[in-house]
Amino acid sequence: MGVLLIGGIAAMVGGNGSSTSTRSASPAVSTAMAASSPGEWRLSFRMCSSNRYTCVVDGDTIWLEGQNLRLESYDTPEPYNDICGGQTEVALAHRASARLLELLNGNSFSVETHGVDRYDRTLATIRIGGQDVGDILISEGLARRWPNGREFWC
Repeated sequence: MGVLLIGGIAAMVGGNGSSTSTRSASPAVSTAMAASSPGEWRLSFRMCSSNRYTCVVDGDTIWLEGQNLRLESYDTPEPYNDICGGQTEVALAHRASARLLELLNGNSFSVETHGVDRYDRTLATIRIGGQDVGDILISEGLARRWPNGREFWC
């Protein structure tokens, strides 16, 4: 097991390249994590604007301390581009984004990273109390399983 440093995120990495826990190299986050369990994050997120450091882009993409993370195994509707379902999709996209924001701000969470996608975003899974946030959003009707789920919002 080794340590992988990605954009300020230090992660314990197993032999398959996936991380099992994360810790921040930043003192500010170490203080913020003090109330969390070891290996868990506790940060304040907002919706992204032009300053993308720690924020929610949409229901399946975030910035965590300057690192762009694409959350794996699920997909949410698009709020800005590639819209197939009109205003219904946009409204659902905003609800999914708001729910992810609420989940991240209201809970400690762990981050597992798994390489990068074709857009050079770090692929990751976020878990709250051991549960994938994607599974939470899917169960609430705000997301679909990826890659085999139907785009029900189109």
